[in-house]
Amino acid sequence: MSKFTKLGLGLVFVLAAVSALASDLAVLHNGFSIRHERREVVGSVTRLYPSASSDSYVDIPTDQIDHFEKDLSLSIAPRTSPSPEELHDVINTISGRHHLDPDLVNSVIHAESSFNPHAVSPKGAQGLMQLMPQTASQLGVSNAFDPSANVEGGTRYLRELLERYNFDLIKALAAYNAGPQRVEQYRGVPPYYETRTYVAKVIRDFNRKKMAERKASAAAKSNRKKTAAHQPGAARQAADADVAQAASR
Repeated sequence: MSKFTKLGLGLVFVLAAVSALASDLAVLHNGFSIRHERREVVGSVTRLYPSASSDSYVDIPTDQIDHFEKDLSLSIAPRTSPSPEELHDVINTISGRHHLDPDLVNSVIHAESSFNPHAVSPKGAQGLMQLMPQTASQLGVSNAFDPSANVEGGTRYLRELLERYNFDLIKALAAYNAGPQRVEQYRGVPPYYETRTYVAKVIRDFNRKKMAERKASAAAKSNRKKTAAHQPGAARQAADADVAQAASR
């Protein structure tokens, strides 16, 4: 066997290995797409597995799938994690766009993925805000491992749930975790340990952030008063400002 033949066979094996690791996209008739690494037909549905090594899957009616195609986005762009500063800016920007407190979005991400943009749950939820493949597709998120796209989709979904439940945060969080149908079935937080623990964790973390902000604000105000005490003119101005503020309430 010539060295060129050996080289050719080597390239074939390398390409085969790359193809085996590459993800596919199931493109639906409605224009959405679902990324997966393997699939199988089970009766009238096609079972899509987000990870080749995982038993988690999502079933899609086969007649809703238009075609399959290779997903080249992950093979072209390396899966790098943003720095904490970059992620902070992304969350603040997207939270502002959807008129949500960034502390709330941060608390949800903390409970969902501990800020791991490549997290995959045993059930197949993906990315920072743990979007299920079907939910991600409905939200227009083609790459759930893209931090910006994932936070955009998850934050928009959280906003939709808050509006759906008249800004009842507990119900919205329960629906984010267990699904709106379960919240409506039980007319509130469903009696699932996982969901109740999740809701409590998010609210506890959110309250902790708000308490820390209030303490920091009170400390800053106290420091301003101490500084003003050594500057009589400034002290009078600070006192006048406090009186004016109190009168305007």
